[in-house]
Amino acid sequence: MSRSLRRGAAAALVLAAIVPLAACAAGNDASTLEIKPDNAATAIGTDVKLNNIVVVTPKGTAGEYSGAAALTVNIANTGNEPEVLTSVKIGDSAAKLTDEKGAAVQDLTLAPGQSVLLGAQGGPTASATGSALSVGGYAKTTFTFKNAGTVSADANVQPAEGYYEGYGPKAAAPSASASASASASAGASAGASAPAGATGSPSAGATASGSASAPASPSGSATAQQ
Repeated sequence: MSRSLRRGAAAALVLAAIVPLAACAAGNDASTLEIKPDNAATAIGTDVKLNNIVVVTPKGTAGEYSGAAALTVNIANTGNEPEVLTSVKIGDSAAKLTDEKGAAVQDLTLAPGQSVLLGAQGGPTASATGSALSVGGYAKTTFTFKNAGTVSADANVQPAEGYYEGYGPKAAAPSASASASASASAGASAGASAPAGATGSPSAGATASGSASAPASPSGSATAQQ
């Protein structure tokens, strides 16, 4: 072997040794490498594709968890006809659908060529309550479409942290009727706890006024006859 070939082979060996060491120094976890872990993807028929399916639990959750959870997924209608998402399930729990304004809806319609990211800020959402999940594990998700039918996929379960911050279940806003009921209850409680003297002051004044006019009557019996 010539001297130049030997030098080239030695340089290749040194480079091969350096690259793994550099990778180890950088770390192999997804956050260090800034690479999202592989997420579930599936298709139903030829026109509906679902990518990056992830179940997101509230921030700080870990291990076995039961409670509210949201779903983030990119749904694409690649067909030439409108498609309608009629229902979503997280595990065995039916998810509630909301539109871009946060109003509850029965279904979501995708126009031909349209894609929708569920769970994004300002976008439609799908969330369930009482889901029994293993954070860091996987959960079955089920999607039903009006034309394409039903498809299921096992999705990773992650807390609403890091990349998934903002994708977790949203806190439900109190309804107008609930707020009115709470206000009425608070008013009733305040009235019940008010001092007797404060509540009775107007009545006492009225009674005193009546008593003051009582002597003007000829007698108590005359007043009774009237």
